[in-house]
Amino acid sequence: MILVPDTSVIVDGRITRLVQERPGVRVVIAEAVVAELEHQANQGRESGYRGLEELITLRQLHKDGVIELEFHGARPHEREFYAIDDIIRRTAAELGGTLVTSDRIQAMVAEAKGIEVLYLRKEESRRMPRILEYFDDSTMSVHLRERVPPMAKKGTPGNMRLVPLGEKPMEEPELQQLAKEIVEFARMDRDSFIEIERRGATVVQMREVRIAIAKPPFSDAFEITAVRAIAKVSLEDYRLSEKLIERLRSSAEGILVAGPPGAGKSTFSQALAEFYASLGKIVKTMESPRDLQVGQEISQYAPLEGDMEKTADILLLVRPDRTIYDEVRKTKDFRIFADMRLAGVGMVGVVHATKAIDALQRLIGRVELGMIPQIVDTVIFIKDGRVEKVYRIDFSVKVPHGMAEADLARPVIEVRDFESGEVEYEIYTFGDETVVMPIKGEAPKSAASKLAEEAVLREVRRRLPASARVNVRVDGNRAVVQVDERHLPSLIGRKGRKIAKLEKKLGLRIDVRTLGSSEEPEGERLSVEVRETKQYLHLVLGREHAGRMVKFYAGDEYLFVATIGRKGEVKLAKNTEIAETLLRHLDAGEELTAVAVE
Repeated sequence: MILVPDTSVIVDGRITRLVQERPGVRVVIAEAVVAELEHQANQGRESGYRGLEELITLRQLHKDGVIELEFHGARPHEREFYAIDDIIRRTAAELGGTLVTSDRIQAMVAEAKGIEVLYLRKEESRRMPRILEYFDDSTMSVHLRERVPPMAKKGTPGNMRLVPLGEKPMEEPELQQLAKEIVEFARMDRDSFIEIERRGATVVQMREVRIAIAKPPFSDAFEITAVRAIAKVSLEDYRLSEKLIERLRSSAEGILVAGPPGAGKSTFSQALAEFYASLGKIVKTMESPRDLQVGQEISQYAPLEGDMEKTADILLLVRPDRTIYDEVRKTKDFRIFADMRLAGVGMVGVVHATKAIDALQRLIGRVELGMIPQIVDTVIFIKDGRVEKVYRIDFSVKVPHGMAEADLARPVIEVRDFESGEVEYEIYTFGDETVVMPIKGEAPKSAASKLAEEAVLREVRRRLPASARVNVRVDGNRAVVQVDERHLPSLIGRKGRKIAKLEKKLGLRIDVRTLGSSEEPEGERLSVEVRETKQYLHLVLGREHAGRMVKFYAGDEYLFVATIGRKGEVKLAKNTEIAETLLRHLDAGEELTAVAVE
């Protein structure tokens, strides 16, 4: 009898057990199989090493006279690697042998072509990998590393301790054997998966345990880390207020579950998934790896063809009531989360954050600021396994806290404590910057003034030479900018257009002064007469002053600087902001003063 195994049964080790039960069988290995395993091993993939070890085992059985082993065919070119399965089928057909595979598609194609097939279905392994022997009821994670004794984290979130599991350092061969058992089990067990396989790194979801295998060149030494949830909890275990339960039940559509690593975010998320499922809602998860411990009625999706965006495309067609996205970390993840939420899918995203507000800050710059309240309406911050903070996200158009004039009104995102309803943060744009302003715990006025000073200074410096001296002071909605006298025209612009444009951009009134000037106007005072026509304000100073530069003040408040024209006047169009400001002061009864700049 001739058996022609393909890569799948060599990697999972079942060809070895099969031939041991059939002594004297002839086993033919296509050179295409050897090339594929070698290629996988060169990429650092565990399956490649596992398959080559099986070939060595088959060679030993051949030496011991248990089987006949031979290799057949020519080594395929790299461009033929996509056709490995076809090469193996042709080998079986040429030799009149039986193709042995655990790949269902390979078996169906071979059967369709009239090739004799022995299909080994995926079965549940009866022997559990030995790494599980390191776990007890209180173990959350096991950490194995070569030349280091085995260690484990035990306890509960917030009360975790690292304890040794032995005194003898582990060696690479022992870790290699453990890794081999893990990968073999994952390939055979229907409830286990190899989630990621890269050069030097393999991630396995072995039922409820997530296992990461790392080795050079990815890591500096061979190591295995296995993590599992200590307990499966329900939402009732968190003792949430009835007010919060009602929000989760009826109105929370965009939720971020935030917290530092190991705080219990995923545990809370799985409890939330079970809660929504109990309400009769269709719940799906998006995970990489799939390690949430949820009920059978909840479907768990991995990245489709390695891309979570493709998974989202499928989910948008399925339209679940709630989707748990574990974890939202990269810019692409946030954009996928936002896209699904804006499409009307209720979303729960798991986000790493050291403070509750950090969860929202991670959205800034990744999505448009004004869209944030439509994407996220609730932030739940988890620390030490309990809900420490809950925020409600609101949106309004208002004057930000610490600012005064109605002209400064703008779209503002209000971050409120959910239980008390108090605003703790405001998020808005100021110039080109996005501001996250704390309302509690810091004097908002001083914080706003400091931010405004930095913004004004940055914008002024953009408009002046690098060597220019600039001083900025902000008080409320008014900024005083002092520069060298020779830079005044460059900053103010013809008829004050440049400074008016800057005021509009920053939302502040800006008084421009020379360095060293005080509130009290200094210099030669010139008499000024205001004449108003239908379209202009004429500030008449006299032909004898033509060509002189003059500063204008209303009372002691600086307004603008201008050069007197040939007719002895400064003409302002009435539809300009400077003219409107001047008229407001005059209507208030303030005296207009003109001071010559020498």
